Amino acid sequence: MCECVLCSFVSLFLSCPHINTTQTLCFFFFSFAFFYYNARFLTSYIGYLSPSLMESLPMTTKYLSCKSASSSSSSAVLAKFNHFRVIGQVGFAPLRRRRSGRGCLRLRASVSGDTIGGSQDGPSAVEDETEKKGLILGTERDGSGSVIGFHLIPQSGEVEVSGVNDSFKDITTNSVEEAVDIEGEEKAQTRVTHNIVFVTAEAAPYSKTGGLGDVCGSLPIALAARGHRVMVVSPRYLNGTPADKNFASAVDLDCCIKIYCFEGVQEVGFFHEYRAGVDWVFVDHPSYHRPGNPYGDKHGAFGDNQFRFTLLGHAACEAPLVLPLGGFTYGEKCLFLVNDWHASLVPVLLAGKYRPYGVYKDARSILVIHNLSHQGVEPAVTYKNLGLPPEWYEAVEWVFPTWARAHALDTGQAVNLLKGAIVTADRLLTVSQGYAWEITTVEGGYGLHGLLSSRKSVLNGITNGIDVAEWDPSSDEHIACNYSVENLRDKVQCKIDLQKELGLPIRPDCPMIGFIGRLDYQKGIDLIRLAMPEIMEDDVQFVMLGSGNPQYEDWMRETESVYKDKFRGWVGFNVPISHKITAGCDILLMPSRFEPCGLNQLYAMRYGTVPVVHDTGGLKDTVKNFNPYAQEGSGDGTGWAFSPLTKESMLVALKNAALTYRDHKSSWEGLMKRGMQRNCTWENAAIQYEQVFEWACFDPPYVN
Repeated sequence: MCECVLCSFVSLFLSCPHINTTQTLCFFFFSFAFFYYNARFLTSYIGYLSPSLMESLPMTTKYLSCKSASSSSSSAVLAKFNHFRVIGQVGFAPLRRRRSGRGCLRLRASVSGDTIGGSQDGPSAVEDETEKKGLILGTERDGSGSVIGFHLIPQSGEVEVSGVNDSFKDITTNSVEEAVDIEGEEKAQTRVTHNIVFVTAEAAPYSKTGGLGDVCGSLPIALAARGHRVMVVSPRYLNGTPADKNFASAVDLDCCIKIYCFEGVQEVGFFHEYRAGVDWVFVDHPSYHRPGNPYGDKHGAFGDNQFRFTLLGHAACEAPLVLPLGGFTYGEKCLFLVNDWHASLVPVLLAGKYRPYGVYKDARSILVIHNLSHQGVEPAVTYKNLGLPPEWYEAVEWVFPTWARAHALDTGQAVNLLKGAIVTADRLLTVSQGYAWEITTVEGGYGLHGLLSSRKSVLNGITNGIDVAEWDPSSDEHIACNYSVENLRDKVQCKIDLQKELGLPIRPDCPMIGFIGRLDYQKGIDLIRLAMPEIMEDDVQFVMLGSGNPQYEDWMRETESVYKDKFRGWVGFNVPISHKITAGCDILLMPSRFEPCGLNQLYAMRYGTVPVVHDTGGLKDTVKNFNPYAQEGSGDGTGWAFSPLTKESMLVALKNAALTYRDHKSSWEGLMKRGMQRNCTWENAAIQYEQVFEWACFDPPYVN
């Protein structure tokens, strides 16, 4: 590939005593042909990519930007690039993580106007390399030392070639991230773009019941902004409500496919909307057109959910192959991000249905677990409905423990779609580091802790971000007065407005505690109910917003009638009120039994409202316990995280928060500011996802 490499082979060859003259001549002939062919191929490849500035070539520092539309200028530029020459070998440097090594070769072009001049050869060229700028050709090697790729690196961060400034005017950085290797040295981290396919049961603003919709509505946009090509595949729900207008801009692609499952042929269509740099693809089938939410109605979960989400999985696998979005398909080399059990059939289909026939052999799948308690478990006899080969039954096989079986004759055999994804996905992710650990324990694993522990080496947690444009106290249209970390005085006006709207006494100095969430066992609502008499003994006000268990809804109404001047309960959910509570309260209470990530505590800190949370999952990761003695007495932390989950420990944390609010104003202001300054953007999360993409693509598919 280069002169220094060729010379090494020549020296080694000539040193052998068994080589005759004929063999020597043949060796020189084939060596010259090999070198000439590869040198021309490399420079031609550079020339071919130069109009788009090598966007698809992984580079470790900067990309070139071609801005000339003139064909003559482009031709001149390509001619000049074709005269780069090797002038020396730089050597090898170990990179961080799992890459073994990278060799670098320095190339230089001598240009004068439109005439290519000769470049020096030999030691003088190497000695003069500090004065003449060029490119470095970095070779990437696998574990055996074989060359598997190349990287063109500007020697000093820029490429300076005289006479071509008209064609190459800018040298731009394309969101290059700096990384630190194991030796503590800063390295330029290669940013590789991917064709990413999100598969999800919901994506805001089209459909949303909780955090899953927020993630799949925001993270794709953040990744697209970083240069990836992103598709989101989700059902097209029509339930006869005003929410149907969310799909009004989606266009029918007039592309129907046949899916062989449930012992028959199902036909589904696709709708498409291109928004915020993302291809939003909606799978259309009559089973998605019914009243209720994506999973059920007032009578409970839909009985055919396995059928509905089996269609989603099959359609998601076909979409990159058949939909010409933007004029061309995503193709087989995709990276699938499958979310929760609803999309868990995708990794199993890739392994069992497609790869055996050479399709998607270079694709990767990453399972993102938002809530492990929902696993898509159905009777074992339904396996034949999934459209999988018979030999793949063990991938989704599930056996209930004896104590969980219905009767003595029940064998406990079932199929578990989430388990199938855990078995076949290339990487596993959760929505916080704390939750990634919890699901490997008996208490948090819901029967899958053993399997998850066996795959701990590919299990990571990434904390969700939030929409900082929607949740911004300096511009929020729902609150009475906008404020920021530089101007916290106006936050009290939001409290006064909330007290007026809810009919509470106007008391700006009274600590106000808020709760926003579902009224169910997971959110710890029973603990709040148990502790409410003691909470009301303190000089505080308490506001709750939520819906769920009718028993707790009735309790909220009863409590409001008992503590008319101190408690208000709003049954249901209201977006403007949720913003007003987040801005108007001083303390947000979240005593969740488990919380994969949690968003309300992130919203609260963004608004300068101090969270008091149970020390679990994502709450543990995002809320740092307050220490008044840290930082030479200036304090540290963003809230209170209590443990164990008992009424007594929760009351202690609430009383400490109220005491700090009343008697230690400077410490309280520090808590507010540290929370508001916390980086919780989706861009920050997207960078971490890109690292997982790199790991997933570094290894071969987990299941071939």
